[in-house]
Amino acid sequence: MRKTSGAVLLRLVLGACAALPALPAAAGTLPVTVGGQALPSLAPMLKNVTPAVVNIASKTRVRERNPFFDDPVFRQFFGLPPEQERTEQSLGSGVIIDARKGYVLTNNHVIAGADRIRVTLQDGRSFDARVLGADPGSDLAVLQIPAQSLHALPVADSSKLQVGDFVVAVGDPFGLGQTVTSGIVSALGRSGVGDGYQEFIQTDASINPGNSGGALVNLAGQLVGINTMIISPSGGNVGIGFAIPSDLALDVMRQLIDYGSVRRGTLGVQVQRLDPPLRRALKLPAGTAGVVVTRVAAGSTAARAGVRVGDVLQAVNGQAVDSDLALGTLEGLLPVGRRVRMQVLRAGRTLGLAAVLQGPGIADSEGGALDPRLAGASFSDIPPGQREQGRYGVAVTRVLPGSAAARAGLRVGDVVIAVNRAGVIGLHGLDALLRRHLHPLVLTILRGNRGYYLEVR
Repeated sequence: MRKTSGAVLLRLVLGACAALPALPAAAGTLPVTVGGQALPSLAPMLKNVTPAVVNIASKTRVRERNPFFDDPVFRQFFGLPPEQERTEQSLGSGVIIDARKGYVLTNNHVIAGADRIRVTLQDGRSFDARVLGADPGSDLAVLQIPAQSLHALPVADSSKLQVGDFVVAVGDPFGLGQTVTSGIVSALGRSGVGDGYQEFIQTDASINPGNSGGALVNLAGQLVGINTMIISPSGGNVGIGFAIPSDLALDVMRQLIDYGSVRRGTLGVQVQRLDPPLRRALKLPAGTAGVVVTRVAAGSTAARAGVRVGDVLQAVNGQAVDSDLALGTLEGLLPVGRRVRMQVLRAGRTLGLAAVLQGPGIADSEGGALDPRLAGASFSDIPPGQREQGRYGVAVTRVLPGSAAARAGLRVGDVVIAVNRAGVIGLHGLDALLRRHLHPLVLTILRGNRGYYLEVR
């Protein structure tokens, strides 16, 4: 091994130091420039973003039967009421989309069942909010606040996002106050991670409880998603968060504002997963992917497009279909009137068929059309993901203030599971039961994790 003298080593070190850029005078600080370029900062962009992100606080009065009321001794000596009331509070975030009209977009689960919703702006102003509409299927809700001088967030085309794009999440985690985190888009089109219709943006930007309903923005300060949920074994952020794409969120928002509910399209087919035994029974080649069409509704858009029972539906608009849940999700993410392309396998030949999504009949219904006593409420079928988990009933997606439904006690987010103790599978079932002109009319509802009886007069 060759040795180097101390003098030679000193000259080498000094020469290397001379080639380095000048260091800042204060030790421990970042250099002002790197390679002659100023260090990038998100601060200028965030000055335009953060005023459009709000805190949402909701309060829900919950009535519970007093567990000691049925004991005559306790009832006699302590005068116990039959029910006790407590207040549940929830915190979340929201995004101002229309400054002139005061529209705020948030998650449905942030405001579901709330008696009072309070929106607080970054400048400290606070307003009671009105629910214009809510959609449990996409977990979105639209609020309106009576405020002036609001700042709205511009919206980007989320379909142009790519894995690896930088994004920033803004919200109010744990009620600490407005907080900003950054990361990248980890994946696109994620599904199967919760209930409802899903086509999530996955990001490693920190999303925590209270961030729900907040903004996911690109580096231009444009909204690309609504932060919604996380996957975490501990309850805190582990780098896997999900946001609803802005394109889907805007479409849902427009429908909630215009109709009070979401009018989802349908092809009018029933399908079955193509597993190996069924593949062999149908004499299909090994590895054939898709779902088998088991029923085509007469007069449906699929029937008009030429779809037949026994066809293997493999893709819709270029997206693979491998289960009835996948097909239901694809349908649920597309509005009525949207033209779709289907790839179908029939007798060994691949066919391309085109159709226009039709309305689903009463898959979204106004309460007044079902029964005058429910006027002012809108109902929607339970999303397919929840049906697969054994949940049933119909969701209350809108309740107009002062309406018959509001006076009866219905709230947005309630799920009607029975009418006069007869189970409700979906809107068709609800419609059939209400045609009996029941008196009295008693609804069994789920509100959060609790069940209630509600007499509608």
